[in-house]
Amino acid sequence: MPVSAPETVSLPFADRSAAGRLLGARLLRMFADPASGLSLARAVVLALPRGGVPAGREVSMALGVPLDVLVTRKIGYPPQPELGVGAVAEGGQPVFDDEILARLGLTPAALAPVVSRELAELGRRIAVYRGGRPAITVRGRDVIVTDDGLATGVTARAALRAVRAAGARRTILAVPVAAPSSAAAMLAEADLVVVLAAPAAFRAVGEWYQSFGQLRDADVIRLLAAGAGPGRTAPGPGGAAPGPGTAVLRRVGAAHPAAALRRALVLVQPA
Repeated sequence: MPVSAPETVSLPFADRSAAGRLLGARLLRMFADPASGLSLARAVVLALPRGGVPAGREVSMALGVPLDVLVTRKIGYPPQPELGVGAVAEGGQPVFDDEILARLGLTPAALAPVVSRELAELGRRIAVYRGGRPAITVRGRDVIVTDDGLATGVTARAALRAVRAAGARRTILAVPVAAPSSAAAMLAEADLVVVLAAPAAFRAVGEWYQSFGQLRDADVIRLLAAGAGPGRTAPGPGGAAPGPGTAVLRRVGAAHPAAALRRALVLVQPA
């Protein structure tokens, strides 16, 4: 796929939905390129709750493809639960950040009670978000995994591995903003990584949004009901054009034939 002309992106994003509209517009252009090998007929969006759902809904509406959630849970460091040392996604195995575990002197076995609790919460959320309906089938499909941003990347890694194990034809990670090192690391997990902004000064996802409030389970359920859910399609292609600002589009990684998307990284990064 040839390198696209420079695009514009304005930071901070207004909110998760606004960022999702920009992401959807970018993905729509990529899917429309015959050289990409991507197929809207096979595509599905899996949003990581809770924060990835507003962006994922906008992406699904822009592409006119089904939307579902891929429920994940962070595995926290017991003395400091907000510090994520791993993650688990539905249908997948726990994934750990080996570097952090080594630094903390932890082993996966020592975290077994935490994993057990998070699996229980993961099951609860699956039941709440889907209301008993089955998860959408991903085997043979081009699966777009969305979140509101990428910090350490351990949750995205768990999600992508679960999708790959379920038989996805291609895996695409699409996020509005990411830590540059984490975005590059995802090349080992996804066929395509699409990031609108990878600021060098990245510290946390929330700092790149004007509005970044906490979402509730009820918000996820409402957005799923309003979006292009499993078995339904959205109204059709759309999405807003990127806002004002300066940016440069670049690809990071080895060159490859136009149709070979494996290990491609597309970044729209502030100049």
